[in-house]
Amino acid sequence: MGLKEQGSWDVWEFGLQRGCEHGMGFDGRREKDGRVWEARTNSEEHTAGRTEEEKKIKMATPGKCFLFTGPPGIGKTTLVMKVLESLKISIPSLKVRGFYTREVRHGTERVGFEVVTLDGRRGPLASTTYSSAESLRWPSVGKYKVDTASFESLAMPELQVKEDTELFIIDEVGKMELYSASFFPAVLKVLESNIPILATIPIPKFGHDIPGVARLRNHPGAAIFTLNTENRDSIKEEICTKLVNLLQKQ
Repeated sequence: MGLKEQGSWDVWEFGLQRGCEHGMGFDGRREKDGRVWEARTNSEEHTAGRTEEEKKIKMATPGKCFLFTGPPGIGKTTLVMKVLESLKISIPSLKVRGFYTREVRHGTERVGFEVVTLDGRRGPLASTTYSSAESLRWPSVGKYKVDTASFESLAMPELQVKEDTELFIIDEVGKMELYSASFFPAVLKVLESNIPILATIPIPKFGHDIPGVARLRNHPGAAIFTLNTENRDSIKEEICTKLVNLLQKQ
């Protein structure tokens, strides 16, 4: 594969990481500001797959993907749920699919996270208390072991694109969720649909974005809203207005 004076920096980094992960022998050079990026791999099949995937991403309808981001604890999930509550008041018949994640605490100590569907089903996402032999092989994020099977059993059915779905809630597209091999392809399929999305993503850590998150952040149809304590209320009203307008036109 060759990338020179085209594409994007994040695509280059994504390709580099994927190539290394799959032993494809990526190499080359890059100059971010000078826009001289080169990469090579011995896998034509992988190159073709990436090309088709990038084409699909560009097919998504612009202006229908709303992303909340901000530091941990700023209230991204809370704001998503407040927006959803307001939408249901404005549009009582709203058909929405998706999931959100929330902390699991023992007293004042956070011991993990769980995934919750919008109809109330829940299951573990990650925990510090797993002790089975199987859990030792699970991926880790910090001190947490990620239960991808549990996550997929709840989240993946909620990401199926169906004719009567009017809105998707995806909270969040983050490092834990992206350990699921089937999760990001499902998110891309949602992006390819003509259905509005309200999702959350983490902020870059030490200036480095997770490749999947970077691709979503840089998607031409995505609008990014960075939350802080001063702007949360105004952003809620703005998003509610935009989504009501979109949903009423569908």
